[in-house]
Amino acid sequence: MYGPQLYEGKAKKVYATDNPEQVVVSYKDDATAFDGQKKGTIAGKGLVNNRMSNLVMRILEEHGVPTHYVEELSDRDTIVKKVDIVPLEVIIRNVSAGSFAKRYGVEEGIVFDAPTIEFSLKDDALGDPLINSYHALALKLATAEEIEQIKDYTFTVNRVLSEYFATLNLRLVDFKVEFGRLADGTIVLADEISPDTCRLWDLDTGEKLDKDRFRRDLGGVEEAYAEVMARALGNK
Repeated sequence: MYGPQLYEGKAKKVYATDNPEQVVVSYKDDATAFDGQKKGTIAGKGLVNNRMSNLVMRILEEHGVPTHYVEELSDRDTIVKKVDIVPLEVIIRNVSAGSFAKRYGVEEGIVFDAPTIEFSLKDDALGDPLINSYHALALKLATAEEIEQIKDYTFTVNRVLSEYFATLNLRLVDFKVEFGRLADGTIVLADEISPDTCRLWDLDTGEKLDKDRFRRDLGGVEEAYAEVMARALGNK
């Protein structure tokens, strides 16, 4: 099943398979923040992110969002469709937090009347700068049709997952997603959706149960990730 390693990123390794249209993604416990400036390890993170992301991908498929997910092989390894990643990070924000609060000088925790969407150029060396759809077109990152499709899918992801996480007594504060093109050009949701890529706050206490515990040295990082997975596996 496993072929040679094709790639190693900050959070995952990717291996070839005997199917040229599929690869194996293996999730690591390595953690980074601030474009790789802060590095560390979160014990069990790879397991949580793999299983959580696969669970969420299956839910989204049921709601009409095509994904790269194929099959979960083990606690850390999953077969996914091979994609050409669109170099855009797409961020939905439902509540002010993180860089949004810092950038615009507002306090965290302001619930927006409607979700916001942001694009950033996927380039660590440049600090993943914010861009708009006109920039994306100028840089030929995606076509106008692809950008509209990506926006539609992302707002659907937000609606479905906000409702889903609410059943776990969690508020989906914001999240980042990435998309890829299959060999035939079809746009699908790729990468992962996990406590690494979502801000999740307990609905009752406001406790942060996501990567902010690592970013901000809040402690209890492993416990937060495990808590999210425990709630998820108890509800689905």
